[in-house]
Amino acid sequence: MAPDIHGQNFTVRGVVAGLAIGTVICAANVYFGLQTGWVSIMSMPASLMGFGIFRLLRSHLELPFSPVENVFVQSVACGMAIMPLGCGFVGVIPAMNYLLSPDERGPLNLSLWQLVTWSLGLCYFGVVFAVPLRKQVIIRERLRFPSGFSTAVLISVLHGQGTQSKQALDEASKGGFASLVPKDNEHDMQQDQVNEAAALVDEPITGPRDSHWAANLRLLLLCFIISGLATVLTYFFPILRNIPIFGTAVAQTWLWTLNPSLAYVGQGIIMGTETTMHMTLGAIIGWAILSPLAKHKGWAPGPVDDWESGSKGWIVWISLAIMLVDAVVSLGYVATRSIFVAYYDPSFSGFLDSIRQTWPGRLLFSGSRARYALLQRRADDDDSSDDEGDGSGQSAGQDSEDAPENQRISNKIVVIGLLLSIILCIITIHTVFGDLVPLYATVIAVFMALVLSIMGVRALGETDLNPVSGISKLAQLFFALIIPQSNKSSVLINLVAGAVSEAGALQAGDLMQDLKTGHLLGASPKAQFWGQMIGATAGAILSAFIYRLYTRIYEIPGDLFQVPTAYVWIFTARLVTGQGLPYMAKDWAIAAGAIFACTTILRTIAVGKPWRSWIPGGIAVAVGMYNVPSFTLARAIGGILAWVWLHVMKRSSTPLIILASGFILGEGFLSIANLIMEGLSVPHF
Repeated sequence: MAPDIHGQNFTVRGVVAGLAIGTVICAANVYFGLQTGWVSIMSMPASLMGFGIFRLLRSHLELPFSPVENVFVQSVACGMAIMPLGCGFVGVIPAMNYLLSPDERGPLNLSLWQLVTWSLGLCYFGVVFAVPLRKQVIIRERLRFPSGFSTAVLISVLHGQGTQSKQALDEASKGGFASLVPKDNEHDMQQDQVNEAAALVDEPITGPRDSHWAANLRLLLLCFIISGLATVLTYFFPILRNIPIFGTAVAQTWLWTLNPSLAYVGQGIIMGTETTMHMTLGAIIGWAILSPLAKHKGWAPGPVDDWESGSKGWIVWISLAIMLVDAVVSLGYVATRSIFVAYYDPSFSGFLDSIRQTWPGRLLFSGSRARYALLQRRADDDDSSDDEGDGSGQSAGQDSEDAPENQRISNKIVVIGLLLSIILCIITIHTVFGDLVPLYATVIAVFMALVLSIMGVRALGETDLNPVSGISKLAQLFFALIIPQSNKSSVLINLVAGAVSEAGALQAGDLMQDLKTGHLLGASPKAQFWGQMIGATAGAILSAFIYRLYTRIYEIPGDLFQVPTAYVWIFTARLVTGQGLPYMAKDWAIAAGAIFACTTILRTIAVGKPWRSWIPGGIAVAVGMYNVPSFTLARAIGGILAWVWLHVMKRSSTPLIILASGFILGEGFLSIANLIMEGLSVPHF
């Protein structure tokens, strides 16, 4: 029996709820991004909050809130949530605003309208390009996308459909359209009708499902309030942000303090024990070994916390080498797998055919269609894969695994949307930067972003990690080869090119998680697409406004907002454009790169092995090195708590994720209160 999909996919109330939820997450991501460079799309908390909002309003609803509408709300919210990073407000823009030297045509004082123009130019083409990628990685290859699958399971449980066994869930994660919707759910439908009828007369509903979601929502709100109040308290007592746990002398000289922020503890919970322990290892290597060594040897003679002459800036070069090596090795592996799939997996022919259909120059590929169809027929030993019908190149079996045809995004929309988004990106960048960034560089950056998006999406689908930091560094390396070093704008051009590449790969990758969620629950891809476009538009504008507020009120870079990611961006641009490194940084960077090239290869080989977690991850170690220890130690506490909860107490991960999300959202959103008090010059104690 085919699953019976109920509910509206696109609703005005869903847009409003999604924008409200996305505003909270977006504001939090700007705040944490400026502090440490970390942002989270928070799809599971967005789904829970959406469910909670409509559950509380159930007596006023004409139509019940369905799982597919919940998917739509989450798509709008996540489209907003990713924009602070996607539009560069946590790294590239601060680097342009504050770190470019006069010799590099900086610093640039971008006005609010220029920031809005820039962000609107970057926020669309990754969303549009995700459409043809979806057909390959979700429908044909059926990659798992762990976060998207987990969100789908959560929504299914919230709406009373989570009655399947673990084995059934594992099979559904790689299944076709609406594979998480129970095939025979007549009993559940009857119970839902009873519950909905009781809700319409505002009578209490009892039962395990109702108490489960209510308890989770109460936990989220409680953690939100506690974390928010703690954040306001730190405004009046700033010492709470940097507690000298190893003594005042060590704190003042070597920057070893603890920021007991509940939000950073929550981040550690979400990151997991393995990642936080690797980050702690990076902090020990960077701040307990290399920093004192560089200071003692005279390689970094300035104060430790000085980015230019101190060891704080010196160790960034080492972490940068680790990130570059990790990116080259990891993405090289993904690229090799993609080539292997292209030549040996017949299903990849459908992806190429989709690109051919959506590409204006389809005549260039006209001769390949018959060969791809022949490969498909040989692989399936079935003439049902003939290319007749809608011309999509899908077989009848593949077609049945996708959404109904009226819910799909047409090739015409993809063609027009991709062309318009590319043109908009080029025009807006020229409007903001003028002749400082040549037209050909922007065009190359956009098309490079589309290519790198394929690797990012595949890596995310297989590992739940979108390697956007590595992708942006590869783009910067590539542009160092095509932009003359004699060009005074070479560093600025390098930053812009890297930002464009990162934006496309980030959007196409992380929003693919939402499309996976919708695919498993039978939601309309067309509704999700437009929801993501709405969310991206609102998020791009809101991110620019919040960024401008923070930069007007606070000193950036400063004690509260150190923008370490901005330094990574500017140092990378200077490195690849031929500017010199500090004394002895080159030798240590080469050695660190060689070591972590080996560890990255080992981690790649050891996927699925129990001992893999003992091999340090390059990105995590590098993040622990360029962030001051106070943030890393708080995350380590969260990672340890997660390990105790999951492995010692052997409890479910869902309450833990909700607790962590409440902590993060509470501090991120209530930091606006601190912003207002700072603007009004409310005194500190």
